[in-house]
Amino acid sequence: MGGISERAKEIKRRRHRRKKLTVFARKLKKATMSEKQVIAEKLRSLTPGGETVIKAWNLGNADR
Repeated sequence: MGGISERAKEIKRRRHRRKKLTVFARKLKKATMSEKQVIAEKLRSLTPGGETVIKAWNLGNADR
């Protein structure tokens, strides 16, 4: 009957996304152009606001 509430699940998802974004930001500093494309694709699949993050990190020219 107990279990994790929907609010707790959402908080967990947000924390996980934030942690992944910091990892991607760190890797982005040394990334080549092809690695930047991979990071951009992973950002799109990670979060609904992926396009916003891609624009903020100036990855618009790295993908596609």
